[in-house]
Amino acid sequence: MLHHLEIYVSDLKQSYKYWSWLLASLGWHPYQKWEIGFSYKSREAYLVFVEAEEDYKEAGYHRKRIGLNHLAFHAQSKEQVDELAAEMKSRKERILYESQYPFAGGPAHYALYGEDPDRIKVEIVAPAL
Repeated sequence: MLHHLEIYVSDLKQSYKYWSWLLASLGWHPYQKWEIGFSYKSREAYLVFVEAEEDYKEAGYHRKRIGLNHLAFHAQSKEQVDELAAEMKSRKERILYESQYPFAGGPAHYALYGEDPDRIKVEIVAPAL
C-alpha cells in the first residue's frame, strides 16, 4: 500500500494551479500547505509537491531536483521494517540515515530508508506507534 509520494517542482504556483483542480476533480482533498509546498490526500495516501531549491533546479536526476523525491510504502509492522532492513544489509543495498534507524523521520515515525540502483529514495513505514 502506498503511504505518500513527494515530488519536487520548479514553480510551486504553477504546480498548485494545475494539481489542485485535477486532484480535486478526482476526489482528493487538500491536506497540508506551507510556504514551499502543499499536499493532497485520498484515503490514507497523499501526494506532496515542494518547490525545489534554486541549486537543484538544473538538469539531471537527484531526489532533490524536479521530479520524484521518494516513494514511501506501508509496512505491516515494525518487525517487517526490521526484516527488510536486515535483507537490505545482506544484499548490500544502500541504507540511508542508518545511524538514526529506525527513527530518522522522528521519534513516532518507525521507518527504513534506502536507495534503489538509480538512487531513488525508498521509504518503508511501520504502522503508527
